[in-house]
Order: sequence, then C-alpha cells, then structure tokens
Amino acid sequence: MYLHIGNSFTLRTKDIIGIFDFDKATVEKTTKAFLKRAEEEGNLINTWEDFPKSFVIVNDRGEIKVFVSDISSSSLLGRSEQYK
Repeated sequence: MYLHIGNSFTLRTKDIIGIFDFDKATVEKTTKAFLKRAEEEGNLINTWEDFPKSFVIVNDRGEIKVFVSDISSSSLLGRSEQYK
C-alpha cells in the first residue's frame, strides 16, 4: 500500500521505518545531527509548503531517505494504520 505524505508525495508503507513529530524529535542533538547528515548527503526531501510538522524515514532500496511533511505525525500514523 501507499501513504500520501503531502504535496503529491506518496511512499510505500512497507518501506517506512518510522514516522516522527518534527518538533518533539528535533529537541535531541542526535536527531538534529541525523537530519543534518541526511540533508548534506542529499537524502532529505522537503514535501512541505507551510510548516514542517513531521518526518518519515524510509528505506528506499537500501538507502535511507527522510521526507519532511507538513502533515502531523498523528495523521500520517492514522493513515498508515488503515492499511494494516
């Protein structure tokens, strides 16, 4: 199945590693470092237009990618659970 994460982006649910609240998760230094490294390596994809609310970590054929979304993590989680 697929999960719509905003702005015409969809992800395969079987590739999703985790869905995280942007504000809560980025309090930690390790998370900030992880997101910075993903951006430097070109593996951070912005899908948001207004304000980032969540990010989704995906295993894309062996490569870790991070999609930043303006849809809340609780909404994305709810959407993903309807496909289980």
